[in-house]
Amino acid sequence: MSENSQNRRYPQNLQGVLQLAVEAGSAAEGPAPMEPMSEERKVWLREALAEACKGQQDEVEQMKQCLAVLCKGERDGENDEDEDERESAFEVLSELCENLDNARDLMILGGLELCVSQYLCHVQSGLRWRAAELIASCAQNMPQVQEHLLSMGALPRLLQLTDSDPNPTVRVKALYAVSCLVREQEAGLQAFLSYDGFSVLMRGMQTENEKLRTKSAFLLLNLLTSHPEQKDVLVSMGMVQQLVSVLRTPRSPFHEHVLGALCCLVEDFPPGLRDCRNPALGLEELLRQRAKELQGKEESQEELEFCERLRVLCFHGQPSEDNGMDR
Repeated sequence: MSENSQNRRYPQNLQGVLQLAVEAGSAAEGPAPMEPMSEERKVWLREALAEACKGQQDEVEQMKQCLAVLCKGERDGENDEDEDERESAFEVLSELCENLDNARDLMILGGLELCVSQYLCHVQSGLRWRAAELIASCAQNMPQVQEHLLSMGALPRLLQLTDSDPNPTVRVKALYAVSCLVREQEAGLQAFLSYDGFSVLMRGMQTENEKLRTKSAFLLLNLLTSHPEQKDVLVSMGMVQQLVSVLRTPRSPFHEHVLGALCCLVEDFPPGLRDCRNPALGLEELLRQRAKELQGKEESQEELEFCERLRVLCFHGQPSEDNGMDR
């Protein structure tokens, strides 16, 4: 074999093989006629394709091995070594399932049922949060997997973990999985509403867990933006008053999302506007003070914009001390 052929490297995956085919096709478009493919090159291409396909098969085998570890641990009882091994298995699966084909294969292999039935309720918090993380990895942007998880009752379990698990990491990872099941997923949203998911988000914003507060506020804002028809539900449950009370807590970056959610609740929606204008809330003065604090802080520009936008929506043209008009 020539030195040239010895230095050739196989593509690492099917995409690389396809790229090779594209390059070969581009070369064929040149003015010079292509010579017949040599036997050596045919062999090389066949081996490259086999290697790429083998890679996918190898990943399925890795997933099967990881599931065997998780199933064995449940059968044989608890010990520290087994827990470490199972945590490692979850980490490998989460990495593999960033590939959408692998996520679908894990569903077919029964891995998601195992997560929901055995590991979301596991006594070890490290296994609970890794199970929630794996569910999120598989569900993200995968309607087929989302529907499968919803059908087996994953959402209420994840909401319960978000709401009340004693471990802060479990709560954050569970909310991440909830988000992956309800954003841009109508069936997921309806299930979320039926299990009073908005109340879970509200309580999440009132915890001491900064990550949970931020993710709860962000998901609320996202759902309101995507589903403005839910404004009535939120206003009727007192969400305006609750969000304003959150704004009165020591300032935090997640307040940007809270202000954004309030803007959504008042825009083109008189009941939300009426709640915000209630003098008992003192929102106008709160917004005035907050805008003053944020002036000149480059990192807080979006929060300031939401603050000013909310002031305009709620109080523009209203009598105030600023314009010297009597009430």
